[in-house]
Amino acid sequence: MNTGALYRVTRGDDGPAPRGGDAMRQHASGSTPASVALWVFMGVVTSLFSLFVVAFGLRMDSADWHRIALPWQVWLSTALLVVGSVAMWQAARAARTGEHTNARRALMLGGIGALGFVASQLWAWQALGAAEILPANNPAGSFFYMLTGMHGLHMVGGLVAWIAAWQGVRAGARAGAALRVRLLARYWHFMLAVWLVLLAALGWLTPEIVRYICGTA
Repeated sequence: MNTGALYRVTRGDDGPAPRGGDAMRQHASGSTPASVALWVFMGVVTSLFSLFVVAFGLRMDSADWHRIALPWQVWLSTALLVVGSVAMWQAARAARTGEHTNARRALMLGGIGALGFVASQLWAWQALGAAEILPANNPAGSFFYMLTGMHGLHMVGGLVAWIAAWQGVRAGARAGAALRVRLLARYWHFMLAVWLVLLAALGWLTPEIVRYICGTA
């Protein structure tokens, strides 16, 4: 028996194992480069929307500000985004446990919810336009179009990532597809949180509340 060859095989087999173990632990803890990049991206988006909301609050104390009633389509948008977020959570859990059929169904539902959200937002814009509330003739309307439009663009970007995740799950990929679905679900939850903040600002923020927050009341 060639003990030298056995020694070389043993060393070769043992060598990559720690790296594989580290990769598995990295996936389990969520500390992959893609996960870190998503956290950084969400931090940047949070800062961006925070600046928009601050500008919205400061602008609404002007004399030419005329508050607008939110079209009922925004509540439909909210319901669709909630359904999509729950579906994405279910898809991530199913993909992690290897339930590919359930993952595909939930992922499809999450995508449909996101598409419905974007469509309902366009419907809300159409309703405001029919009421002659346009970006040019009302500062409040301008902020509504800007805030919802920016959020809609980020949802469209999420749908591009959704296509990639769907292809991976449909192909039966395991670790890579599960990671993509988990990151996508995190992004869906984040966009839901951003939308709820925007909805609260558009629907209930008043100049009096702004003055109280700023200490000028």
